[in-house]
Amino acid sequence: MQVPLLDLRAQLTGLEKEIKAAFNEVVDSTRYIMGPKVEELEKAIAAYCGCAHGIGVSSGTDALLVSLMALGVGPGDLVVTTPYSFFATAGVVARLGARPVFVDIDPATYNMSPARLAEWFSRAGAEADKVKAIMPVHLYGQCADMNPSLALAAERGIPVVEDAAQAIGAGYPGQAGVAKAGSMGRLGCFSFFPSKNLGAVGDGGMVTTNDAALAEKVARLRNHGAKPKYYHAMIGGNFRLDPIQAAVLLVKFPHLEDWHAARRKNAAYYDAHLNVPGVKKPVAVYGREHHIYNQYVISVPARRDQLREFLNQHKIGTEVYYPVPFHLQECFAYLGYRKGEFPESEHAAEHTVALPIYPELTAEMQDYVIETIGKFHD
Repeated sequence: MQVPLLDLRAQLTGLEKEIKAAFNEVVDSTRYIMGPKVEELEKAIAAYCGCAHGIGVSSGTDALLVSLMALGVGPGDLVVTTPYSFFATAGVVARLGARPVFVDIDPATYNMSPARLAEWFSRAGAEADKVKAIMPVHLYGQCADMNPSLALAAERGIPVVEDAAQAIGAGYPGQAGVAKAGSMGRLGCFSFFPSKNLGAVGDGGMVTTNDAALAEKVARLRNHGAKPKYYHAMIGGNFRLDPIQAAVLLVKFPHLEDWHAARRKNAAYYDAHLNVPGVKKPVAVYGREHHIYNQYVISVPARRDQLREFLNQHKIGTEVYYPVPFHLQECFAYLGYRKGEFPESEHAAEHTVALPIYPELTAEMQDYVIETIGKFHD
């Protein structure tokens, strides 16, 4: 049996005609930059996330970048975030000349720990005054614990930018009810990379906000800061969402909740049947119904890389998200962090591995994955 980490062909099978028709519609329209498909998607995603505004951009990375630009982040500023995420989370901070500051993760969720965040501010002194944004990450499809972070940010007048690249549709049961990822901070940032629960056929992203002034600023910045055309009060970039990607996403979007449900079903199957001593299964801290399982990540006590090789030999796809935390990346050596400063992030980097969780996965395929992991640990 063969079990890939992700099978986009299986998803495409039922949607191929619609996707190609949507593609051809854009081609025939000759509206190849922005246009009605982008606007339609912006409204749909904003409404789905419980936000007033959606601004389509060229990637999840550019969603983060343009959001920080809209907040005026630049040289001398600090942005507090996690050391355990996809590189873009910290990379966009450095690209603007600001300095990323890291606080460790919660070992149960792999998301930024509110307790560690509070500790950093309690000892930061004058450095705290340089913080221009706090950027929690909703990793693997589960929201970070937002209430404490939002309260701390509000006390200090610091905007929160949600890196929700992996979490479209994830829920957070807060004080005012269940909020969707991307609706709780000043800005929410999404990725439509093909491997996401809602994936394009290339790069794409979205910024969500309830702040009309920020929405207008992000919309200008994504188009070189121009308004009207050729008149630039600010310097932006070319961060526009391709209308072909918007058209494809509009075909896929009505199926998103069903795909979430299928991933939850697959996660429940793993949770029930993957009972290998020492293997730690992911925890849905707010209940499985609020987790979208962009990834199903287990932690193994030892020999993680040997387990991956064993699974690969048995034609089972896996991935390590992420093998090197930011503070140990060569390009961030100038920040002065040392190995051992963020033990939970380092432990996750050394011990975790993602298993196949995509919607079309069958119980037979999951049984094969479970049995093969069991054989390795026998």
